[in-house]
Amino acid sequence: MDKQQDSREPGRSAVSTRAAEIVVALFLLALGGVVIFDSIRLGARWAEDGPQAGYFPFYIGLLICVASGVNLAVAARSSRLHGAFVEWSQARRVFAVLLPALLYVLAIELIGIYIASAIYIAVFMRWLGKYPWYKGLAVGLGVSVAFYLMFSVWFKVLLPRGTFDLLSFVGL
Repeated sequence: MDKQQDSREPGRSAVSTRAAEIVVALFLLALGGVVIFDSIRLGARWAEDGPQAGYFPFYIGLLICVASGVNLAVAARSSRLHGAFVEWSQARRVFAVLLPALLYVLAIELIGIYIASAIYIAVFMRWLGKYPWYKGLAVGLGVSVAFYLMFSVWFKVLLPRGTFDLLSFVGL
């Protein structure tokens, strides 16, 4: 494959600064629109007894929309935003942390926070920290047991046990 055709080559731009600016401006514009819409639903006028519940949020949403519109216009017309926002080598490192974190959140829903945290800590210590498995497992289990004792036993705070409550099999 030709080097010019492989856009995932290290050192090459994964996302341009201009594209990132436009995406963020559009996201914030939509967020400001949601704030305005909900403020109008609550009442965004000045009533006889003072401002309604949505009065101040309405103007905050309006400011967000105006600022986002200006940023969008600047990003769309600017010729100096063609540099790399992130390169593929940097994006890979971000995804190396982001994707396991998303799996961790899903695991919390399925098997609970204690077991998911023990696995997450052990895997990260082995994978990114290059620690031996026994150290990762010891720290992962130790942290999870400490959190279980602290939250469930001492503070009586219920943390997510998961759809498949694996701790119930051992009587916890």
